[in-house]
Amino acid sequence: MKKKQLKTKVQNAFESQFHQKPHLVFAPGRINLIGEHTDYNEGYCLPAAVDKGIVLGLYPSEQDYSTFLALDINAQFNGDIQKIQPVKHEGWINYILGVIQQIQKRDVKLPQLNIVFAGNIPIGSGMSSSAALANSAVFAINSYFSLGLSRKTIVEIAQQAEQQFADVQCGIMDQYASMFGEKDSALWLDCRSVTHKVIPVNLKGYQILLINTNVKHNLAESAYNKRRKVCEKVARQLGVVALRDLSLNDINTSKKDLLEEDYLKAKYIIEEHHRVKEFVMAVERGDLKHMGNLMFLSHAGLKQLYDVSCEALDFLVDLAKHDQAVLGARMMGGGFGGCTINLIKKSAVRSFKTKVATAYKRQFGKSCSFYNVKFSQGTHQL
Repeated sequence: MKKKQLKTKVQNAFESQFHQKPHLVFAPGRINLIGEHTDYNEGYCLPAAVDKGIVLGLYPSEQDYSTFLALDINAQFNGDIQKIQPVKHEGWINYILGVIQQIQKRDVKLPQLNIVFAGNIPIGSGMSSSAALANSAVFAINSYFSLGLSRKTIVEIAQQAEQQFADVQCGIMDQYASMFGEKDSALWLDCRSVTHKVIPVNLKGYQILLINTNVKHNLAESAYNKRRKVCEKVARQLGVVALRDLSLNDINTSKKDLLEEDYLKAKYIIEEHHRVKEFVMAVERGDLKHMGNLMFLSHAGLKQLYDVSCEALDFLVDLAKHDQAVLGARMMGGGFGGCTINLIKKSAVRSFKTKVATAYKRQFGKSCSFYNVKFSQGTHQL
């Protein structure tokens, strides 16, 4: 379903349920070309907003309670937003409640709200549907009530909501890319200064293809939080603010003082931080081959050092590595499932899909899914 169709779906559902015309916004999902798990280490990454996302409609409620509708899963929440508490086992609700609470902490008095949303980001794909939902909620509230919050503040609110209400100690990349994305470009994001440089991306005769393992990454949230704690522990042990501040020489010299598994994870982060800078330079000079090599190296680090890959992801990357039409591939997102991102020749996409689908079904007894994505505009009002 395309954005225009999502808009119609949300608007019709809203008007049918509440007999009001909603205030509508769109927040995109994101991909990350390179720089996985670097954001919470105050490093660099290279995300881009994509042409898949969430349309959210909002209008004040005439009742003494709020109603939220998640159309894609046919779920509804009724509650008083003046008495906000996290809701167990209902993740999507907590993203909306979390951002409302963060806004209220800024001494903003909100009325009860009606919210309806739907999206076309495949769940579990690593394209950050959660960040898109949080961004869309904050952006809609800010624009409808003319709160005057900057885009950067909206991003911070969305991140805080995910950390405090969804208990995912995420970095800033997902929310930032969804908010600030630009068409045909990636964002070279410095996660320490929380600033970016727009990097136009010309893939020439190549394109980005995502392949979803359709493996549910149930371990991702707890493992994500655990890895963040390891990174913070190593930084403290070595007397720096974040792993960004260490060189490979620093970490190798200190290896004897660290647990082996902590050393490996820190080594990956430091190497990935340098790969991002190399990748940006390769994009700027149009060196697609080097971009692809760096993607393969990134996956090797995520698999062997950071230990967040899985059999299905590795299988797909290995298939890509042995196909001449693919310049690079790696797992994307938190890990343990989700998508691989592939840099592939446009003319070979159809045959590659056929080959991969057959091999994957034979190996795992289930199907993988394919998504073509384009770099797109960030969060905006419709």
